Amino acid sequence: MQSPLRSALLAAARSPRLEKAASGTRLTRGVVDRFVAGETEEQAVATARDILGSGRYVTIDHLGEDTTDAAQANATVSAYLSLLSALAPLAGESAAGGPRPVEVSLKLSALGQLLGPDGDRIALGNAHKICAAAEEAGVWVTVDAEDHTTTDSTLSIVRELRSDFPSLGTVLQAYLKRTEADCADLAGPSSRTRLCKGAYAEPATVAHQGKAVDDAYVRCLEVLMRGEGYPMVATHDPAMIEAALRLAGEAGRGQDEYELQMLYGVRDTEQLRLTGAGRHLRVYLPYGTQWYGYFMRRLAEKPANLALMLRALTSKK
Repeated sequence: MQSPLRSALLAAARSPRLEKAASGTRLTRGVVDRFVAGETEEQAVATARDILGSGRYVTIDHLGEDTTDAAQANATVSAYLSLLSALAPLAGESAAGGPRPVEVSLKLSALGQLLGPDGDRIALGNAHKICAAAEEAGVWVTVDAEDHTTTDSTLSIVRELRSDFPSLGTVLQAYLKRTEADCADLAGPSSRTRLCKGAYAEPATVAHQGKAVDDAYVRCLEVLMRGEGYPMVATHDPAMIEAALRLAGEAGRGQDEYELQMLYGVRDTEQLRLTGAGRHLRVYLPYGTQWYGYFMRRLAEKPANLALMLRALTSKK
């Protein structure tokens, strides 16, 4: 069962009124900076350069979602095209075969997926432009998961894009009861699948709750590790990381045949330890002005982080 605090934080993540209040509070910025690499492209690229210099990989997300305005969707495409141009030198410097160290992550709802009956077509076209630019820059692309109501649409668009961009990655959320089957469907040759536990408020009719999510995560991991694709294990949970390493070993996977992923600002010391031990580890690096929904979901994943925000809001600095 989902905790009342987690439920409240996830509900707050979708509240325009609370977003306006939080965004207008200057002191919140110090806490947000722990999880978000600034609001500008320049800040994101500089942070990405530092992460790559530490031996870690990076995936950059230009924050934004639930777009209901075509102009905003077009602006998001432009932001990604500019970002990819700036990332091309980093990708070129880092590329040495195997996994691509530089990646961008896309939310289809930011690219027009919710723009009425033509939303899927618009999102597909916009994502295609970004994928083409990323391929030219030597950068991978992964399509993020959002709430369960978008899953069928998202996976349909991913399948279409993969006909032109076979290395396109997608994200599956282990707490959804459908995900084990989706893992089997998406574990074919050249596929890349990022598995996370899930970050949205979902009903028990479609999603596992509580500790059952961990069991589902391990089952999904096993499917991906035994498949023919490239699993991307997105978790900070030591037990899930241990399970991933064990399952990779049992499947006979080498170090270049899967990777671990963690969020920017979370367990940085452990990220560096795993990298030092020879593991491929990618940092999910968000940036942009639309940080509120992402930030609130991070608080919901670890409500103890709420204390950091409260201290910042009550600080005299």
